[in-house]
Amino acid sequence: MQLVVARVGRAHGIKGEVTVEVRTDEPELRLAPGAVLATDPASTGPLTIETGRVHSGRLLLRFEGVRDRNAAEALRNTLLIAEVDPDEKPEDPDEYYDHQLMDLDVVTKDGDEVGRITEISHLPSQDLFVVERPDGTEVLIPFVEEIVVDIDLDEQRAVIDPPPGLIDDRAEIASSRDSEGDSAADSAADSTADSAGEEA
Repeated sequence: MQLVVARVGRAHGIKGEVTVEVRTDEPELRLAPGAVLATDPASTGPLTIETGRVHSGRLLLRFEGVRDRNAAEALRNTLLIAEVDPDEKPEDPDEYYDHQLMDLDVVTKDGDEVGRITEISHLPSQDLFVVERPDGTEVLIPFVEEIVVDIDLDEQRAVIDPPPGLIDDRAEIASSRDSEGDSAADSAADSTADSAGEEA
């Protein structure tokens, strides 16, 4: 199985290094020196990683045969693709590969359907599930244990305990507010009518 593990960013310096946007939870394994990666577009690869280092919080890679800034810049936006055994699992039982999470059904602890995972977004601060709802809209679910309480690969579902407002339908929220407003208005009207009655 082929998985996108990184996207090449801008050239760094003049000796062929590039920044990369990491798209794997195991960069030390997938993006280690010596790794041979397929590419998209295919015409730019395959690429063999020669060196890797972290600079100012960003991973920098140098590929064999890429020796100057122009050659590095020519790789910009190239996707780096690793060949992964589909049955392979991370060593940590609480970690998952992106392909294991894709297409999982997302439900709340109460069993309410939320949608289906269509993408995993790896941000510097945390990972996010991009979940497509039945109506075609999307909702972002932070992949943190406080919210994602269970991943059941056998049942192909992710169980979440969302905080208020995370997946609530805005229309429903607005509707409930309107109802509250109407109730308040009705109460005010009743109070006024009662007062008028008492005065009469």
